[in-house]
Amino acid sequence: LLEPGTVAHTCRSLEPRVPGQPGLHRYARHSSCGLHDLIFWRDVKKTGFVFGTTLIMLLSLAAFSVISVVSYLILALLSVTISFRIYKSVIQAVQKSEEGHPFKAYLDVDITLSSEAFHNYMNAAMVHINRALKLIIRLFLVEDLVDSLKLAVFMWLMTYVGAVFNGITLLILAELLIFSVPIVYEKYKTQIDHYVGIARDQTKSIVEK
Repeated sequence: LLEPGTVAHTCRSLEPRVPGQPGLHRYARHSSCGLHDLIFWRDVKKTGFVFGTTLIMLLSLAAFSVISVVSYLILALLSVTISFRIYKSVIQAVQKSEEGHPFKAYLDVDITLSSEAFHNYMNAAMVHINRALKLIIRLFLVEDLVDSLKLAVFMWLMTYVGAVFNGITLLILAELLIFSVPIVYEKYKTQIDHYVGIARDQTKSIVEK
């Protein structure tokens, strides 16, 4: 778990080391710092928005199909934007003002993805994809028998988890833990470390016996 005051060091340590690609280092550092600030509720409004939106999405997917959820979301967004556009048009007609399109400031924003940004995203993704492919080959072709057996045992245990929870339920639980455990640990670090230390000592004593 991350401690306060170690943000800069942590963000640097999470960078994928790709020789000759300094732009990718800056992108990775910015992404890891943004994720850290998000789960530690540095900006309450931003984190609350992300947490609430994703939780509502997951709960909706648990009750409805993906197509229904996406359709309702698009309809809700269109209802808001169309209603606001009509409302502003009526106000402008009554007041005889010429404010123009209410979303003009957003329509003029340049959202074009530059080739450099695209390559940074792709390079960052390729680092993780290549690492995952290498790990998969190692495990399934039994480069290390112990590691492959660990995977087999883990998958066997997951069959029992899958019998109790479905994928959406696990995602909901994971999101609740991600947005609650780090901030709780940060606030009550001393007490938690104390009890974890006691449990670790007891476990170590039992293992030694």
